[in-house]
Amino acid sequence: MVLTEDKINHLSHLVVKGLQEDAEIDFTVSHDNLLRLIKQAIFHEFQRDDEVDQFVRKKLGSYQKKMVEGSPEWEVLYRKFFNEEMKRGHR
Repeated sequence: MVLTEDKINHLSHLVVKGLQEDAEIDFTVSHDNLLRLIKQAIFHEFQRDDEVDQFVRKKLGSYQKKMVEGSPEWEVLYRKFFNEEMKRGHR
């Protein structure tokens, strides 16, 4: 999934706002640094998801038995391989 910079910015502000409203959290970084760190985390997480998605699609496409994307069999294998790659930390 590709998010625009505006969407990442919006999500980051929502996360910072939620964290700041939690009385149990004490920040040692400035608001701007926290916002920057959260933006980076969101960007890298979506980038990782995209890389794993491409890897899994390529893997499924290399099967001798061709499966139709979106079919129940394809969906089951896609989710299985995607989850496995995420657990491995993808190469």
